[in-house]
Amino acid sequence: MVKVETLMEEGKIEKISELELERYLNFFENSYRDDLEHSKANIEKFPRWSIISGYYAMHDITKLFLAKKFRIKILLEIHATAIKVLNELIRNMEIIELIEKGYNEFLSLANDLKDAKKERVKVQYYTGTKFMEDEYRKKSSEFHKDVVLPFIEKMKGLLE
Repeated sequence: MVKVETLMEEGKIEKISELELERYLNFFENSYRDDLEHSKANIEKFPRWSIISGYYAMHDITKLFLAKKFRIKILLEIHATAIKVLNELIRNMEIIELIEKGYNEFLSLANDLKDAKKERVKVQYYTGTKFMEDEYRKKSSEFHKDVVLPFIEKMKGLLE
């Protein structure tokens, strides 16, 4: 497991200055809520964007937590570093498993997008079949209900 001190030495994280703290907290408080609402609103019509927004809600509330409780700001390799720091600072494996699942889903979409750039299929452009559209709606709904919402609720508890 990577130590927080090591991540600081590597320049991947730093302490947030007193001058920056309030602005930083306000930004992530609003952004995670915006992303969560966007995710919920787009489950049916734009399921790919719902998954992406849901993951970003998870990611942003994680950064809010790290800033509020530990005054830590993520600088490099932002997604992976946020998971490493969260993993180091809390020992709730259920929370860690949820953020890792969200991150892996996000990476899967990113890889699909990369592949779609070449093939013009998969996630970036639906195949045009009702079956694939329904599959993404189902996946989006399950992701929102089973991963995003439980993670957000657990993080809210840690923020109190």
